Amino acid sequence: MSVHTIGNDRLVARVSSKGGQLVGLVLDGEEYLWQGDPTVWKGQAPVLFPIVGTLREGCATSANGTVTLGRHGLARDYEHEVLEAADDHVTFELRASDETRARFPFDFALRMTYTVRGTTLEQAFEVENTGDVTLPFVVGGHPAFNVPARRSGERFDEYVVRFAGPWSWSCPDMDAKTGLINWDDRRMVLEGSDTLPVTHELFARDALVFEDVPERSVTLEGPLGHGVRVDFEGFDYLGIWSASAVAPFVAIEPWRGIATCTDESDVFEEKRGMSLLAPGKVERHAFSITPF
Repeated sequence: MSVHTIGNDRLVARVSSKGGQLVGLVLDGEEYLWQGDPTVWKGQAPVLFPIVGTLREGCATSANGTVTLGRHGLARDYEHEVLEAADDHVTFELRASDETRARFPFDFALRMTYTVRGTTLEQAFEVENTGDVTLPFVVGGHPAFNVPARRSGERFDEYVVRFAGPWSWSCPDMDAKTGLINWDDRRMVLEGSDTLPVTHELFARDALVFEDVPERSVTLEGPLGHGVRVDFEGFDYLGIWSASAVAPFVAIEPWRGIATCTDESDVFEEKRGMSLLAPGKVERHAFSITPF
């Protein structure tokens, strides 16, 4: 495992070859990314591929064989090869192997590129179908941010998630045990408002799932004016999550697809948001994080 540092005199990002994931994001000397704690949640910002969330009982059928994957897929489990590293960017690659094919019977190359531009970090996914059959997949991000941001002394429940404009949304229920999403069981979390107050109770039923977020942009912000903005054009879904009643972080998660829904079959290619990539083709998606 190696950790690569990129950035400038204001914003510095650290990215690990294990999982190809972000492990640090420092603005003006202050760490904004959750640093992991196995007693709360050991993760930090795992790369989600080729699924987001869970499959029903961890299994699905596909045109190329049985898919058997745990929560959020397999990318975070493996060492990623460093393809290119410079002062302001780094690119990793994970290619299909006999081990991955036993879980996900497709050939692929997943390339993750992290680029610092000013005080913004871009996280880009590039998926190439290196096989001879259609590749079904989704990608997603899972960065968790310290709340409070900086060492400010603010309380968790003084933070808000702010949207680009007023709107209304009722979140589908996510079963905390199975991870399945039920669109027939929903709760209103926004009604004609651009502001969602953050509380630990908000996440008592696991992640909040949003679809078609206005302008594909949200800001997590505290009363002293510090936080992060996440922009995610091209990602139709957004998860917002915190781990427990005491976890000092909030994850802002741009997703191309979502966990298996109770009204779906167990055919992998039929999952919501699934990309179906032809042999030899490449698909790219990116979101950005701007701490302030």
